[in-house]
Amino acid sequence: MASLLAGATKTAHSLATSLLSAAEAKVGSTIPLKVPVKEDDAQKPFTFEGLLKGKNVFVGVPGAFTGTCSAQVPGYIKAFERFKEKGVENVYVVAVNDVFVMKAWKEQLAPEGTPAGVHFIADDQGAFVGALGMLFDASALLGAPRSKRFVAVTEGETITYIAVEPNPAELTVTAAEKVLPWL
Repeated sequence: MASLLAGATKTAHSLATSLLSAAEAKVGSTIPLKVPVKEDDAQKPFTFEGLLKGKNVFVGVPGAFTGTCSAQVPGYIKAFERFKEKGVENVYVVAVNDVFVMKAWKEQLAPEGTPAGVHFIADDQGAFVGALGMLFDASALLGAPRSKRFVAVTEGETITYIAVEPNPAELTVTAAEKVLPWL
């Protein structure tokens, strides 16, 4: 019975991932502006509609507190001034986690705080990354569909550069040092 339920769960997660994901975002695509996400308060979702001015960087990660994600994100925090020098207004770290997990992860990674332009965004339903076509079935390791490891640079709401890791457990194209030259 347990194996039957496990198989049904795996099938449901794979189906949910494919249903929730749009075509994968590319240069020229737009950021989903009307999909609610959360930053500091579980009771106060917001959208990016009207918020994206100038250049912004979206860093999609599979999961807070995971090893590779916890190695990747501090690079963006430490290099934020260099990103600003290249015209970046904000860096948005996005994960399919709840707001409480994202806040705790931010506090662990930056106990002294982050620069004002670094935001940890909870996409607790996966709708934002799904609208970008960036969900994958991570149920074997993380229990549910999660964000692919990606970086999207936008000018306003339009994506001008995007990189997606072929293997979400690696940092070959999405580390801060790899993205800075593209700005």
